[in-house]
Amino acid sequence: MGWSRHRHAVRWLVLVSFTESSFFVVPPDVMLAPMALASPSRAWHYAMLTTVASVLGGLLGYGIGALAFSLVTPLLQQGDYWDSYLKARLWFEEWGGWAVLLAGFSPIPYKVFTIAAGVAVMPLAPFIMASLVGRGARFFLVAALMRWGGARMEAGLRKYVDLMGWIAVLIAFAGYLLLSR
Repeated sequence: MGWSRHRHAVRWLVLVSFTESSFFVVPPDVMLAPMALASPSRAWHYAMLTTVASVLGGLLGYGIGALAFSLVTPLLQQGDYWDSYLKARLWFEEWGGWAVLLAGFSPIPYKVFTIAAGVAVMPLAPFIMASLVGRGARFFLVAALMRWGGARMEAGLRKYVDLMGWIAVLIAFAGYLLLSR
């Protein structure tokens, strides 16, 4: 939270957004929300920077999965991400690019999906498009809520952000089931 008020906050936002998509554990929302709240006229700009940096970081995660998975396997296992990784692999087999879009928006660790996409050698164009849509939807929603809801919305966002993400997962899953019949 302190970084969001720093004079180099935009640089920190980009760095956190990039690294969170492949290996860092702090989600960029914790910087994006207070920055958008403090400067509502720049909220869309911050959301765009967060989205682009996150997708570029996702490409790093994809590269890790495609080129160096054997090196990160112990880290996934030690960092309690192994079960999430195995789940991501199953989702890729069943849903393809929709899994990336969903992971980009939801509280499911996006970094796990970027690495899994690289391991699965998912075609790059759908990976990038799904990442842009999923991450963009998430970060522009956070910026919009802060811009329009103010400090009261920030408190509510912290309390309900995971619940909103899981509701989105359930809606997407229900939609998939209905459309696949």
